[in-house]
Amino acid sequence: MTRSTASTPRPLQAASLSLAAVALLLSACSSLQGDKIDYKSAKRGTSLEVPPDLTQLSTDTRYAVPGGPVSANALLASQVRQGQGERVAGDSVADVRIHRDGNVRWLSVPRTPDALWEPVRQFWVDNGFVLTMDQPALGIMETDWAENRAKLPQDFIRNTLGKVLDSLYSTGERDKFRTRMERRDDGGTDIYITHRGMVEEFTDRSQERTMWQPRPSDPELETEFLRRLMVQLGVSEEQSQAIAQQSQQEGGVTAGSAGGASLVELGGVPALQLDDGFERAWRRVGAALDRTGFTVEDRDRSQGLYFVRYISPEARRDKPGFFGRMLGQSSSVPAPVRYRILVQGQGQRSHAIVQSEAGAAMAAAEAGRILQLLHEDLR
Repeated sequence: MTRSTASTPRPLQAASLSLAAVALLLSACSSLQGDKIDYKSAKRGTSLEVPPDLTQLSTDTRYAVPGGPVSANALLASQVRQGQGERVAGDSVADVRIHRDGNVRWLSVPRTPDALWEPVRQFWVDNGFVLTMDQPALGIMETDWAENRAKLPQDFIRNTLGKVLDSLYSTGERDKFRTRMERRDDGGTDIYITHRGMVEEFTDRSQERTMWQPRPSDPELETEFLRRLMVQLGVSEEQSQAIAQQSQQEGGVTAGSAGGASLVELGGVPALQLDDGFERAWRRVGAALDRTGFTVEDRDRSQGLYFVRYISPEARRDKPGFFGRMLGQSSSVPAPVRYRILVQGQGQRSHAIVQSEAGAAMAAAEAGRILQLLHEDLR
C-alpha cells in the first residue's frame, strides 16, 4: 500500500548531524520526564495532516474493572472523620464524582451542560490546546493534535540552549482529546474524555522518509485529564489525587471486568453483541465511537440512537499528495457518510446495529466494517 508522505514532517531530532553527535556524547546526562504533561507548545495554525487510517486506531483499552463512583464530598467527609481532612469552604468542593466501568471513566457533575461548557473549554485552552471542534449543541469539543513536550529529554544542550534549539526537538508523538458531555435525567452532566494518539516512524531503511502511524489510546492520559478537570471544577489538587487513587483501589484489576463483545447476526443483520444491560452498553459504545474517530452529531438516549458521520480510510487514500497537487491533480475531499448506531438492551445483554441516515438497514458488508471498528475497541 502506497501513501503520500510529502506533507508529513521528518523527525526534527535528525535535523542536524553535528547536533545529534554532540547530544549522543551527552546522552548519559539526559533524563526523560515521561511522568509529566506539558502541552503548552501547542500553537494555532494549520492542522497536522495524518494518514487516512488514523481514524482506525488499533486499540486494546482493557485496563480496569467496574468500580463504584467516588465523590469529592464523600471523600472529604471520610478524611474529616479520620482526622486527615482540612477545612474547606462549603461551596469550594462541588459534588463531582468519578465513575469507572470497564475501560470507561467519566465525571458526573450536578450542573447543566450549558453551565459547564465554558469552564471545560477554558480547561483545554489553559492546558495548551487549540480546539478544532467546539459545538455546545452537540456537547462535543475536540482538540487539535498536540505534542507533550514533557517527554523531551532534559539534557545539557537543551537545558543550556533550549530557547534557541527547542524547535529542533520532537518527541515523534502527537495526541488529541475529545470531550463529550451528556445531560442526565436529573439535570446534571456526565463528562467523558477520550484520547487518540499517533507516532512518527521511518518508512525505509535509509531513514529519510517518515509517516505518522496510529498508536493505542492511553487510558492513563484520559484519567489524568479527568482528574485535572475535577480541579478546574472546584476540587482541590490533593482531593482530586486522593479521589483518583481511591477509585483505582476500589476498582481493582481482574480479567473480564467489562462485559464481553462479539460480532453476531441478529435477524439476518450484522450486530455487535455486548454482555451488558443498556446503561452500560450505551456508555461503552459511545466511548468506542469517540476512540475510533467517528463524529457523533447527535444522540437520543431514550431511543438508543447515536447519529454519527464517518469518512472511511479507503475513500481518502485516493487523495493526491503534495506533488500530485503541484501537477494539477484534483484534491476533492470525500464527503462523510452518515449512519445511525442503534443500541438496544434486553435484560443483561444488548445489541448495536448500523442503520442508514434515514434509519434503513445497511448492506451487510458496510455494516460489518463499521461494527468491526467498534468491536476492536470493545473486545
